[in-house]
Amino acid sequence: MFRIIGKRLTEVILFILFVTFCSFLFLRLAPGDPALTILNVDELNVSQEQVEDLREDMGFNDPVLVQYGKWLLDFVRFDFGNSYITNQPVGELLFASLPATLELTLGSLLVMLLVAIPLGSLSALYKGSWIDHVSRYFSIIGAAVPSFWLGLILIDVFAVRFSWFPTMGRDGFISLILPAVTLGLAIAGVYVRLLRSSLLDSLSQEFIRAARARGISEMRIFFSHAFRHSLPPVITVFGVSLGSLIGGVVVVEVLFSYPGAGKLVVDSIRQRDYPLIQGYIVLMAAIVFVVNTLVDLSYRYVNPELRLKERKLS
Repeated sequence: MFRIIGKRLTEVILFILFVTFCSFLFLRLAPGDPALTILNVDELNVSQEQVEDLREDMGFNDPVLVQYGKWLLDFVRFDFGNSYITNQPVGELLFASLPATLELTLGSLLVMLLVAIPLGSLSALYKGSWIDHVSRYFSIIGAAVPSFWLGLILIDVFAVRFSWFPTMGRDGFISLILPAVTLGLAIAGVYVRLLRSSLLDSLSQEFIRAARARGISEMRIFFSHAFRHSLPPVITVFGVSLGSLIGGVVVVEVLFSYPGAGKLVVDSIRQRDYPLIQGYIVLMAAIVFVVNTLVDLSYRYVNPELRLKERKLS
């Protein structure tokens, strides 16, 4: 376990250095000038000399490597800098918006599990039946329909026509339902199909036939043996698709004006708020690292074969 964590820590350090440098470089190459945004040139008469003075004070005229080095030194001291727009610490802004993003992420995962586990399991148990056909059509549609389009449909039906749910904001549990259902249904299709195929593979294994020969009930075989054996591929795909899930959270937060970290970073991109964008990238990289490490560690508990191999090696 400690070997896995140490390897992951080395990987995440290199990953953060690579991602932050590339994002730092691309932000500086992007069109637009944060100095103009800060000075609100559309509302105030600002001379070119004032713009150049601000650029010099904020270090925008330094080479990119020098700017990145200064940012990296501050980052090592856990100082993400201040927002160009609000002048508040980036860490405070991100951690203030993170609970809303975590709520939406966990809510969408709950919806995904409530849909994918029953539908994928029933599809595998009753292969070739009508519910199997329904699950396959659901998987195809779920993979093809973009989350923002599904969100717009849900808003039109359940918020505009029936007025059952609010269309935007974060005001208690009821405001979480539509965004969570939107993202949960958008990602459930992939896991329904994956769980079905993994369960079918597990049910064809020799140990399942041996369990049936011993007279063990089908329900016990399914839940105690086949279902557990089918989890590693599902967990693997979840770790790989985590980046897509984070991207989906950003889209849904913007669509429903949900005040999470995703909406915050989209607003900061519009305003060219470089420190906030960099802080968000580091935060998401850390979350991806933690989740993928937990995924790797979980293999030891859901896959007995892996534990047996580790014992033989030790």
